[in-house]
Amino acid sequence: MTQFINAKENLVTEAIDGLLATSGNSLCRLDGYPHIKVVYRRDWDKSKVALISGGGSGHEPAHAGFVGPGMLTAAVCGEVFASPSVDAVLAGILAVTGDAGCLLIVKNYTGDRLNFGLATERARALGRKVEMVVVDDDIALPDLPQARGLAGTLFVHKIAGAAAEAGASLDEVADAARAVIGVTASIGMSLDTCTVPGSVKEDRIANGKAELGLGIHGEAGVEQVPFENAAAAMRMVLDKLAPQLGKGPVVALLNNLGSTTPLEMSVLAHELVNAESAAKVQYLIGPSLMMTSLDMHGFSVSVMAVDDQQLAALQTPVSLAAWPGVQSTGPVQIERLPDGLSPVQPIASEDAQTRSTISSICDLLVASESRLNELDAKSGDGDTGSTLATAARSLKDSLDKMPLADLTQLMPALGNELSQTMGGSSGVILAIFFNATGDACARGLPVEKALLEGLERVSQVGGAVAGDRTMIDALQPALQALPSGIADAAKAARAGADNTATIRRAKAGRAAYVPEENLVGHNDPGAEAVARVFEGLAAGS
Repeated sequence: MTQFINAKENLVTEAIDGLLATSGNSLCRLDGYPHIKVVYRRDWDKSKVALISGGGSGHEPAHAGFVGPGMLTAAVCGEVFASPSVDAVLAGILAVTGDAGCLLIVKNYTGDRLNFGLATERARALGRKVEMVVVDDDIALPDLPQARGLAGTLFVHKIAGAAAEAGASLDEVADAARAVIGVTASIGMSLDTCTVPGSVKEDRIANGKAELGLGIHGEAGVEQVPFENAAAAMRMVLDKLAPQLGKGPVVALLNNLGSTTPLEMSVLAHELVNAESAAKVQYLIGPSLMMTSLDMHGFSVSVMAVDDQQLAALQTPVSLAAWPGVQSTGPVQIERLPDGLSPVQPIASEDAQTRSTISSICDLLVASESRLNELDAKSGDGDTGSTLATAARSLKDSLDKMPLADLTQLMPALGNELSQTMGGSSGVILAIFFNATGDACARGLPVEKALLEGLERVSQVGGAVAGDRTMIDALQPALQALPSGIADAAKAARAGADNTATIRRAKAGRAAYVPEENLVGHNDPGAEAVARVFEGLAAGS
């Protein structure tokens, strides 16, 4: 997989220097590249207890992203997924530890425990006051005597960091950290593995499956489970966390494992805060990238039952961009629409032929969803079929409320419905089309001429004309041929749609930004949709 790196040998050092260069001079590092990679606060006051964490890189923004007032004093960075050396950890301890002492916060992995542990002993031999706590929040393997450290480590960073910033003693800071560790649990789920720079990506997760209970170093999850949707995924994760969710109040940390999109993370947040089993979750940290596994397409949830002092520590503001803060959960706040935005509802009326025609069009668009998406993938973002099908389903469900017996009311009602249910520019275009058609019908024009006037209004407002490779290339000839019958209109629509495959350069719509080679030989999806509608109507006439 191609990545924005130079050489894997310099990846971590260049990334650290990039972080330092954009820190506003708040951070610095020890000289000692490439073996010693220690980032620490330039403003550090050694009269306070220092907090050091770290481990392998690839978990960004952890750990260096959490170095700053109120959290870590220093981060000791290893290579990707590799523990830093004993000398690197010792260098970090000696750089920031004063008379108040130092606390090492270590995730429970063998390499980290050994290297941080030996560095602790060497630092003590040099007269430094050093304590070490080990985070073991992973609940994926409940029978494992040495549970892994996951994103729950960030609870420890924040609460211990608040205590140290407030001037607590080393024993007090260490006790605060251990108290957090005792009530924290985490578990993660992923749809794909991560890409280790310089290595071939492992392809172990089967289609339709997700891995549950995975670590943060690309290791396999405890089990592969069927993947249905975000709701089911969050439900599985919360079921595993259930023993911790019976206590309250609970703070949940929703962590992005690397490449899960913000849109997906917001859906997962919705499922988390609305889950019945998570009723005790009163506060949420995230969703955000905090403890990642390179580019893993997954998420993790960490939960902690908090007392008032711990909650106050978590809520204490810090200036670190990587820390998203703590927000109260609660129902979505909804305000009524401003006056003038709610359309006047027409009086429903029935016409069997009109209902049948609209229903047939809706069914045609739903049946064409996949093919239209395939065509749109050549020239756009691959969603034309889904956009039309979604609007068609909604329209069909709304027919009982439509003025089917009165075209002067029906046309604007169709426009209003589509403007609300069809995303992107298509909904706006069709809303303009049907509203203008309705105006023409109200002036007494026959429906064939009214439809052409509606199309003319679309061209005026949208700027597209026949030949620009849009739905107009099929719609205009179809409407012009409509007075001769629906069969002639269907033939004209099909000819216009097929002709778009020969148009090498689009002049309107998203296809205007696409190279010619992507367009030639493929019908415009909007024009194809129009052709399919007319062909379907002709076949049913």
